Amino acid sequence: MVDSNPKSQTLWLPSSVVALRSTDTCRATTDDIHRDRPLAKLLLVYSTTDGHTREICEQLLQFITESGHEVTLSPIDGAREIDLQMFDTIIIGASIRYGKHNKEVYDFISDNTPVLTAKPNAFFSVNLVARKAEKRQPDTNPYLRKFLREISWKPRQVEVFAGKLDYPRYRFWDRQIIRLIMWMTKGPTDPSVVVDYTDWSQVEAFARRVSQIEAD
Repeated sequence: MVDSNPKSQTLWLPSSVVALRSTDTCRATTDDIHRDRPLAKLLLVYSTTDGHTREICEQLLQFITESGHEVTLSPIDGAREIDLQMFDTIIIGASIRYGKHNKEVYDFISDNTPVLTAKPNAFFSVNLVARKAEKRQPDTNPYLRKFLREISWKPRQVEVFAGKLDYPRYRFWDRQIIRLIMWMTKGPTDPSVVVDYTDWSQVEAFARRVSQIEAD
């Protein structure tokens, strides 16, 4: 998912951060679309539990760089080493485990609310509740709605993606608890099951939207 084109440029950043720039070829194919505005620098920060949120971020990175922008991808713990003022747009993505986002997500947002508010921005949540179509909208997903009520930051773009059920990857007790939750919500309980519920066309559509976010 990482652009391996030799023309790609890598920026120096902390070792926990991946920075990619769109290739000359990508920029050429999008010149007509972006002729009137320069390339934007986007920071994509993620918090992941079992790795699936990072996979979603890697797809977002690919789609956004194809739109002619420069994207820096960082886990949330590494993002504390980054000067957020370097970026035109900031996107945060976070997974849910047992109904909550990681505390680091709350802390990062709380510590950086002024700069997040001042820039074009977006937030997305990844959770298994969103495997059900009726819970796959920001205004119908209970975990995302609760999260937005708990923070002072008001993201300009908000999205929720269905996550991945991966029983073999879970630790023993996590596997048992998640099986119980799935049984209660009429989901798969076979401990050998792996199901990717993510709608990847939805991920692409979100990437196109955030590529167009502009400052007020």
